[in-house]
Amino acid sequence: MNSPIAKYIAEFIGAFFLVLTIGCTVIPGAPGVIAPLAIAAILMTMIYAFGHISGGHFNPGVTVGAMVRGKCPPKDAAAYIVAQLGGAALAALVVGVLVGYPQAAMAIKDVKAALLAEFLFSFALVSVVLHVATAKGNAGNSFFGVAIAAVVLAGAFAVGGVSGGAFNSAVALGIGMMKMVAFNDLWIHVVANLSAGAVAGLLFRAMMPDDK
Repeated sequence: MNSPIAKYIAEFIGAFFLVLTIGCTVIPGAPGVIAPLAIAAILMTMIYAFGHISGGHFNPGVTVGAMVRGKCPPKDAAAYIVAQLGGAALAALVVGVLVGYPQAAMAIKDVKAALLAEFLFSFALVSVVLHVATAKGNAGNSFFGVAIAAVVLAGAFAVGGVSGGAFNSAVALGIGMMKMVAFNDLWIHVVANLSAGAVAGLLFRAMMPDDK
């Protein structure tokens, strides 16, 4: 059994490299599809690297979903979220050294649309995590990392222009610190991400009552 400290370190590292990749690809503004592909790739590799240690959440919404589903004790959930936020914050500082920050933060024009977009793809992401990485019927599969990363990739293309495409409260902290999104708008990402995680966890329990 992995030690609690190892789990928290894994969550810190995963969140760190996720936010680092977001900042270093989005801020320079490389044309084309480079940023979403790079972000999905680092998420996938971090999940495969550390999933066996911590479950590879790297996302407070996923942690909330796993807790509600019954696969993450509340004490671990709280420590996971602290580690995720810490990793995201450090990554944001490192990005400032590597590529700098934009002059002006993205302003969300339609709050309702952004809230809906973040909720829907956070829900999709957490649901996929719960079903491919925690369900008994999918135990031992080798595709969980690809499936999870693919949701983030699809969400970035589908609604990135609407909400910023965080789908992750730790990422929201990171992009706020990196001046990619206005701090005043971060509540949208946090509320949507955490509520979607809880709904996904409850729905999993309703759909799979025998999968404890």
